[in-house]
Amino acid sequence: MKILGLLRHAKSDWDDTAQRDFDRGLNDRGRRGAALIGKHIADHGTKWGALIASPAVRVQSTLEVALPDIEPILDKRLYLASSDTIIEAVESHGGDNDTVLVAGHNPGLQDLLLDLVSPSHENDLFREATVKFPTATFAVLECNISDWTELRKYVAKLVHFARPRDLDPELGPEG
Repeated sequence: MKILGLLRHAKSDWDDTAQRDFDRGLNDRGRRGAALIGKHIADHGTKWGALIASPAVRVQSTLEVALPDIEPILDKRLYLASSDTIIEAVESHGGDNDTVLVAGHNPGLQDLLLDLVSPSHENDLFREATVKFPTATFAVLECNISDWTELRKYVAKLVHFARPRDLDPELGPEG
């Protein structure tokens, strides 16, 4: 059994529309969401053997706030990566770790979750995740595999799904 965590970056700053997408940091709401989800991840209790992350500024800023004590493995393939590319990154960097956390972007993270969860393990958490995987969302999947190279469609069960709005209603949808 392997444990795969997914963390989407927190809300990015769109004040400077001339800035490259890759270089966007977090806005105030994003920093609050990152801090809250970081505390939640710590309280969840999983000790992450590896943290693999997109090098995009908003992902790195999220990690600096949420998980400052974990050194990420930066993989440029994770910038706006597809589900298949995320799997490749996990296979490359997972090694002998039983727990791997991936920090990145949508739609890839949500697509990965949808690809990995077996139809026989669809539950209320899964149904929530199919609707939306908002910024600063944290998900945990139990993968019925013994090696990360076995990560493929329908090997997982979603066992945890938390959005900032679940932890603080003030961080719910704007508008």
